[in-house]
Order: sequence, then structure tokens, then C-alpha cells
Amino acid sequence: MKIDFNELDSKEVYKVMSNEIIPRPIAWIVTQNEEGVTNLAPFSYFAPLSSNPPSVIVSIGHKADGLPKDTLLNIRTSKKCTICMVDKKHLKKMHYSSKALDGASEAEQFDIKLETKFEEYPPMVEDTSRVFFCDFLKEIDLEGTSTIPLILEIKKAYIDKKHDDEPICRIGKSYAKIGEPIEAPEIP
Repeated sequence: MKIDFNELDSKEVYKVMSNEIIPRPIAWIVTQNEEGVTNLAPFSYFAPLSSNPPSVIVSIGHKADGLPKDTLLNIRTSKKCTICMVDKKHLKKMHYSSKALDGASEAEQFDIKLETKFEEYPPMVEDTSRVFFCDFLKEIDLEGTSTIPLILEIKKAYIDKKHDDEPICRIGKSYAKIGEPIEAPEIP
């Protein structure tokens, strides 16, 4: 099937991309506002960008009323965030945290336990095994859209290899466990 993106509306473009660019890892981004309220939100339009500087990119949309999402506002203000990679054991609460709460903390609303690893960054979700502590690096202006890609520089990490975690990803509207690794063939 041939697809011309110029002939699709934004919902149709999203559907094609979210179903065909797979799997998409889930960044569970923790931020705090100026009053100290902790915001926790999942994003699957997220990917590693560079190892020099160590950085990731995440695309953040706006709320239904056109205002920036709390994650975007908090990163713009504090210039910091914590990214927790989602494991299967956190799937249900991560999914719940995607609900818009109008300023309330998802961690409090859904009883998501947090812990502080580095005082200068927002807390991480307790019992996550792959966490990145990031500084805001750059915002990209995509003319004509309300989606804002942010480049975040990884400054610190917490990796716990003792846990036998089951990373999950997004495929279309569904989630999936990342399967067994496949060894790369030798290059002749």
C-alpha cells in the first residue's frame, strides 16, 4: 500500500506512525512544578538521540484545551526531569498515569511510590531498574503544530542489573513485552 502523508489528516498520520514505527520505548517522565507537585506522565514518542552529548528526544503535545501539558511546563521552568523506563510490573500504574489530572500528582492519585537518588533531580519511580536524570538542552519548533520535541541531555543514570525486569513498549494502541534478544550475525 502506498501512502501519501500529504493526503492524510493528523490523526491518520499518527495512526500510521504509531502502528508501523515499532516498538516504541516508554519514557515515564517525572517532573516537579514550582510548588513541588510531582508530575508523572508516560510518553512513547521518545528515543535516544546521541551519545555525544548523551541525549534523548521526546515529543510532548498539548492538552485538549490547547494549553501545554504539565510535563512541558515543568521542564521549561525547572530545566530538569527524570526518565524511568517502564517495566511490566509498572504497566497498570503507568497506564493510569496517562490520565489528565488538572494539576494533581499522578504519584499521589495512583499510589505510585517515588524515591530520590539525586537531590538535584525529580524523584524516580521506586523499583525501576533503568532511570536517566536529564537537563533540558533544546526545544525544537515544528511550525504549524502544537507538538513540541524536546532534547534532553542525560547527566546521571541509575541502572540496577540485579532486577530481572521485563521492559515494555508501545505498539499502536497496545503494549508489548520486549522479547528475548537475538544475537547479531557475524559480518563477513
